[in-house]
Amino acid sequence: MEMFWENVIVITAARYSVVVLCTMIFLAIFELVTSYKNWQEIKNGNFAVAMATGGKLFGIATIFRYSIEHNDTILQSIGWGALGFLLLLLGYFIFEFLTPTIKVDEEIGKGNHAVGFISMMISIGLSFVIGANIL
Repeated sequence: MEMFWENVIVITAARYSVVVLCTMIFLAIFELVTSYKNWQEIKNGNFAVAMATGGKLFGIATIFRYSIEHNDTILQSIGWGALGFLLLLLGYFIFEFLTPTIKVDEEIGKGNHAVGFISMMISIGLSFVIGANIL
């Protein structure tokens, strides 16, 4: 049985499954902190929400990419991935706080492409910074 868990295909499938599950959980958390319903807005063609959500997805994936690369066990990868997600979430709140003249969440919900794009780029940029710090 020990050989089974050492097989690269099994390890890859396990890590992939865990990352997909964590991504779904993390996106659900993002859904709770935004004033709009991500998937409903995307279904309705709100490109600003699609960009912001896409940036979050890319950010989560990038964080897990670094987490998997630098950790031997799935549990370590989950731990670093979760910490990275919390930092990404914190970055979202900081972005909202540092732009008092723009209600970021509201503007994205209204379909403001410029705000959706900058939100996407902030998520992507922060994910690289967060990922580079994962041990």
